[in-house]
Amino acid sequence: MNLTHKIALDPTHQQRGYFARAAGTHRFVWNLALEEWNCQYASGGKPSGQKLKAAFNADKYDRYPWLKDIHRDAHAQPFADLQAAFGNFFAGRADKPAFKRKGEHDAFYVANDKLSLSSTHVRLPKVGKVRIREPLRFAGKIASTRVVREADRWFLCVSVDLGEYHKERTGNGVVGVDLGLTIMATLSTGEKVQNPRPLQKAQERLARAQRKVSRRVKGSLNRHKQKKRVARIHQCVKNIRHDGLHKLTTRCCHENQVVAIEDLNVSGMVQNHRLARSISDVGFREFRIMLGYKAKIYGTRLVVADRFFPSSKTCSACGCIKDTLSLAERVFECAACGLRIDRDLNAALNLEQLGRASAEVTTTDMPGGVNEVVTTPRANSRRLTK
Repeated sequence: MNLTHKIALDPTHQQRGYFARAAGTHRFVWNLALEEWNCQYASGGKPSGQKLKAAFNADKYDRYPWLKDIHRDAHAQPFADLQAAFGNFFAGRADKPAFKRKGEHDAFYVANDKLSLSSTHVRLPKVGKVRIREPLRFAGKIASTRVVREADRWFLCVSVDLGEYHKERTGNGVVGVDLGLTIMATLSTGEKVQNPRPLQKAQERLARAQRKVSRRVKGSLNRHKQKKRVARIHQCVKNIRHDGLHKLTTRCCHENQVVAIEDLNVSGMVQNHRLARSISDVGFREFRIMLGYKAKIYGTRLVVADRFFPSSKTCSACGCIKDTLSLAERVFECAACGLRIDRDLNAALNLEQLGRASAEVTTTDMPGGVNEVVTTPRANSRRLTK
């Protein structure tokens, strides 16, 4: 298992300058390689990262002499990254690789044999020792390292190969989790986890900061400073969202042996322009990713209900399925058994029942690993007819 520790750096002014140039070099080479890849592909060729790298290395210092001031890892790795990106695209796992913009994709690669890490410093090529805020929390073989900028801060992202890595659970329960917008998550235990809505709460502050950017002269130092303030607001929003998601996913896996969720079509949901911002503010996709790798760590079985499983329309008491259930109906009423229950709690209870029956379903090869199973609607459910 590979886990990544993102460590905050305390670089000097000169080191910050080098980081910015190295990130710019990585971005420049990526865009150059992507343009050449697209040209060769459009003309019927079969481009590859290795071929593009060989052609670039043939005369790179003659065409771009400033590359000598940047360590070679920064302009060698983009070709491998581009090859991997197109591999994911052709396999249907990701979107088509796009050109990178300055300020949005500031990162560069450092080879494992080119750095040394202690509890207080990291030694990087060309810049020497850089102070780190905390020691590496994982003990294992370093798989890859990148220096990344978020807002106006630099981080060292260290991916560590831990081999067999597990943590003990404190409980062996079964829980169903129904995600929502007003209530971030409703658990089958009856607990409701409130949605912090960090982006919505920051809208007024963000709008003021962005208006100030538009009033600054383009290219001026004041505009650059104001854009940093906007970036810091966005970073704060992201940190609040991830903090809530980390706490919820850790608790679910730490206290339960089975966690059941729905396979939500997030990309389709955000097509609704009225709900797109609220859906993105919750972080459905991040929740699924976090739950997937934490289930591996704690040995928790992650049960993913089929995308068309009627968790909200099914009565958790008798199993009858309603034909229609609008979003405005917040209370589920069963015409067969007379059950009245909160809509989200009813869905969570149905997911819990699905989790308890997960021993009967087939394990699939999914991103969450062998502990993740996908299920189909229950066979014993009956549709309620009028």
